[in-house]
Amino acid sequence: MSEHKQQPGIEARIKAKAAELGFVACGIARADAAPQTAARLRQWLDEGRHGDMIWMAEREHHRGTPAGLWPEVRSVIALGMSYAPAADPLRLAGEGDRARISVYAQGGDYHDVIKRALKALGRWLAQEAGCDLKVFVDTAPVMEKPLSEAAGLGWQGKHTNLVSRDHGSWLFLGAIYTTLDLAPDRPGRDTCGSCDACQRACPTDAFPAPYRLDARRCISYLTIEHAGPIPHEFREGIGNRIYGCDDCLSVCPWNKFAATAAANIAFHPRAELTAPMLADILALDDASFRQVFAGSPIKRIGRGRMVRNAAIAAGNSGTATLLPALEQLRHDDDAVVAEAAAWAIGRLR
Repeated sequence: MSEHKQQPGIEARIKAKAAELGFVACGIARADAAPQTAARLRQWLDEGRHGDMIWMAEREHHRGTPAGLWPEVRSVIALGMSYAPAADPLRLAGEGDRARISVYAQGGDYHDVIKRALKALGRWLAQEAGCDLKVFVDTAPVMEKPLSEAAGLGWQGKHTNLVSRDHGSWLFLGAIYTTLDLAPDRPGRDTCGSCDACQRACPTDAFPAPYRLDARRCISYLTIEHAGPIPHEFREGIGNRIYGCDDCLSVCPWNKFAATAAANIAFHPRAELTAPMLADILALDDASFRQVFAGSPIKRIGRGRMVRNAAIAAGNSGTATLLPALEQLRHDDDAVVAEAAAWAIGRLR
């Protein structure tokens, strides 16, 4: 392993450059700063709480510790970019003919935005310090949340997501692994206290205990990652959500400190995704789905999953005017869509 002499003040310069590139949070941790991560991941997998997300198990060794993915890593630079919403994410609850899309997916694809900023920071750091490094955002086998906690960006709350004292629950996370020996920041301190607002807010009881998530019951998992029919026991709880769920995040009291002005402009919501009509989503074919969701993280789930979700939301809507669209979908080429439409027709009738 190559050794790199730490430059005086490099940590402060990294943070200044990160802020220049749009990151509102930046912290540093040693690569071995979250030793409990691998064991917690193993327990979660053993309990089957990952559902269909088989990639979590396939690359468990890489995911459990930074050195498991890249043995040369010495330090982790954890970074956060704000997507704090200006509007209340819960405002559309009970709006029968309208669909709810998770705040993070209403704007530009965060993968692209953050990867560009990470690469720019990485190029700068390589030139400044002559080190080796790798950049990661979401799609790599990296446990961003415990690493971000170790680097002082916040703490993993009872809903298992990162909570920041300054930015609430609204941070996209990225990481840079580097061979530099950097001075670590103080880790985040859990200040959830006795609050259980996020646990009580979950419509499908996805939290078997504080700090523990059963993805198989989570609306974000069911509407995004799960490809087959959604289990009947969760359909009513899904309400009018067609992509993700923000309930456990939205009710966190720490969000009162999240400044919407800090949100990256690339994540500002597109008008057509803030409160779409269910009828419009039910009418999508493959071509129109790709057109509507171009440049959005939603595009990756495909038309079938999105229309399946909209059919379930229609069944929960109490809106009989959606019946003709559902009747058409009952004969859809996608059997999962057709089943969801038949269920929704039964509910509405």
